[in-house]
Amino acid sequence: MGMVEGKVALVTGATSGIGRASARRLAEEGAAVVLVARNEEDGQAWQAELERAGHRARFVAGDVGEADDVARAVRVAVEHFGGLDIVVANAGINGVWAPVEELRPEEWDRTLRTNLRGTYLTVHHAVPHLRARGGGSVIVMSSVNGTRTFSNPGTSAYASSKAAQVAFAKVVALELGRDGIRCNAVCPGRIDTSIEESTDPRDTERLGIEVELPKGSPAVDEGSGEADEVADVCVFLASDLSRHVSGVELFVDGGASLLR
Repeated sequence: MGMVEGKVALVTGATSGIGRASARRLAEEGAAVVLVARNEEDGQAWQAELERAGHRARFVAGDVGEADDVARAVRVAVEHFGGLDIVVANAGINGVWAPVEELRPEEWDRTLRTNLRGTYLTVHHAVPHLRARGGGSVIVMSSVNGTRTFSNPGTSAYASSKAAQVAFAKVVALELGRDGIRCNAVCPGRIDTSIEESTDPRDTERLGIEVELPKGSPAVDEGSGEADEVADVCVFLASDLSRHVSGVELFVDGGASLLR
């Protein structure tokens, strides 16, 4: 029997990187997975691949910054699979990285809209259905940036969104504890994904913020990780093995952020 056998999971940003790996691992451990992402073609292909492997999956196209899209995705989970037990609020972008005086208001808003508003909307719409099941697990995908690392130049919007996600997760953990709903934040470090494709750096080199480790990083694997390693942490937090873990942030970076 899998670690989340018979559970229903909703994963946002589910077609690439950590979201894709988390959806696959949850499916392998017995959960039905609802895949939420913006790209319809990628999403349908990923659903089909999971189904060919014998897993239960359903793709819903949507933008996590749009309340109606998120509500529809949650509704699909409940109507198609009978309920909701696990939420992985993973969708996010790096956005524009630029000196704060050059970062335009609309660029700030776009990053916060996806990373923070998207997390709020996902949890907001999921909570009544988690409560109806008698409990569940909410996993918020944050980052070491803004929580334990502040040396990446030009990341005022991104780091702020990631720090806010951790605060959000802790407040939610206390609000929902009596309902048997746990909420935790996962903070990955340098993970091999395609998120850098959503990064738009501008004039960051002139800020002169640079950390050098002449002898290399003493962290596990020098702090470089794979999406599956974050996904395994999500499986742990989704399962009963973490039944008494709530309101914490877990750093998945081999210890590298301790140096920053």
